Amino acid sequence: MKIRRAQKPLFASVVFSIIVLVAAGCGNGTETSTGASPTPAASPSGAVSAIAAHVPGSVKANGTLTVAADATYAPNEFIGTDGHTVVGLDADLAKALGQVLGLKVSVINATFATIIPGLASGKYDLGISSFTDTKEREKTVDFVTYFVAGTSFYVKSDGGPNISSLADLCGRTVAAEQGTTQQADAQAQAAKCKSAGKPGMTVQVFNDQNAVNLALSSGRAQVAMADSPVAAYQVRQSSGTFKVTGSPYGTAPYGIAIPKDNGMADPILAAVKHLMSDGTYTKILGKWGVQAGAISNPAINAAIS
Repeated sequence: MKIRRAQKPLFASVVFSIIVLVAAGCGNGTETSTGASPTPAASPSGAVSAIAAHVPGSVKANGTLTVAADATYAPNEFIGTDGHTVVGLDADLAKALGQVLGLKVSVINATFATIIPGLASGKYDLGISSFTDTKEREKTVDFVTYFVAGTSFYVKSDGGPNISSLADLCGRTVAAEQGTTQQADAQAQAAKCKSAGKPGMTVQVFNDQNAVNLALSSGRAQVAMADSPVAAYQVRQSSGTFKVTGSPYGTAPYGIAIPKDNGMADPILAAVKHLMSDGTYTKILGKWGVQAGAISNPAINAAIS
């Protein structure tokens, strides 16, 4: 899990077309190098006054929530058909939260590893980007949980190795996105392989998930790792080139990342609960085919490890 992150609307166009890969990239004019612009701010309507009243004055005065997402992690967050708008599960959730809170929402495409530092510095108001809520991260930001996911392995369908656990990665070349639980897990396993005298393991770390996918499709890596809904989506979009191997491990909650102790955690939690109660949450998950990750008990700082 992103502890996690297509340019152009679908990953398949990135993996199987070098031209598209070069042209697309993964950012916007200020966050990364592609020149893509942020998602236009969605205008609020139908605010829930009892919840909106608890938004801190400093946030309310600005009028717009700036939400960061690493838009290379379809179907959770990726670039839409217009080539610049961030779409997906997390973008839809951000807009729905803005409606409840009576705030406009601007979703910014940002490199995953820069989002939490950006929250700490005040650059972003929220990070909604498949973040796993962890105790380590809770030292820097607050989280409101909204989803659960595990980690999956995926390989090339033709000749890819059978991987059912981290221990099976010894002797393999593995690709993971920087700053994710997948990177941490793979690097920890590499150390275990070495200490156990097993075949060495190479961990390739990339700035975004598109590069992870390309490493796998090109043969530079034998195994790729991603959050379970993301891995499943990449496999569906690969037209048979990739397959998931083994079962997901390490199921844990996703959290909406919020600057530490800034007063937004309570209204965000209330807004998430409202979206669950009025059916909006279920509709958003259904739209992106990720209903399996639904939860019914969102909480503040609910990390399990």
